[in-house]
Amino acid sequence: MSPRLAGKLLPILFCLLAACSAGGLSSDKGSPYAPGTATRGASVDGLTVGHRLMEAGEYELALKAYYRAAGRQGATVDVLSAIGSANLKLGRLGQAERMLRRAIEEDRTFVPAWNNLGVVLMEKNEVPEAARVFQTAYALDSGQSDSIRENLRLALAKLKNPGYVEEEEPNYALVRRGAGEYLLLTKR
Repeated sequence: MSPRLAGKLLPILFCLLAACSAGGLSSDKGSPYAPGTATRGASVDGLTVGHRLMEAGEYELALKAYYRAAGRQGATVDVLSAIGSANLKLGRLGQAERMLRRAIEEDRTFVPAWNNLGVVLMEKNEVPEAARVFQTAYALDSGQSDSIRENLRLALAKLKNPGYVEEEEPNYALVRRGAGEYLLLTKR
């Protein structure tokens, strides 16, 4: 073996032997493992990721993020409502309804779940129940949300006149909560 080649292989051999030793190359002398990469910082909350994906129109990915959040946080009212909203956007009305009803069972005062359940019921053409649900959401919200007021108005108009059809496609607004605020998801 040439001295030049031996000079290049010697540092590599030294590192391999050091990695195999009891302390390895890790800064933790008691560790039998080679050093790893730096540990990650705090991970981003699955709900936050899901909300951002919903805003971007990536409903399937948002649903997966919400399921990860459920795995970490449990089935909280926020998580259940978010899963229901994602399923609604994906057109999975039965699953959306089940999740939103579970969210309401968890917290009977959670306005976004009531509103979004009303949207699901309107999509399923269950107008009388949708109107009652929107009335509950409107009362719990103290009439402060324009989108809930508009949803209630549309449901009552359709209830009074079953043949009522808007000129445009219905524009029911989904409402969700993030960091203590109501954020609106609309089709506009």
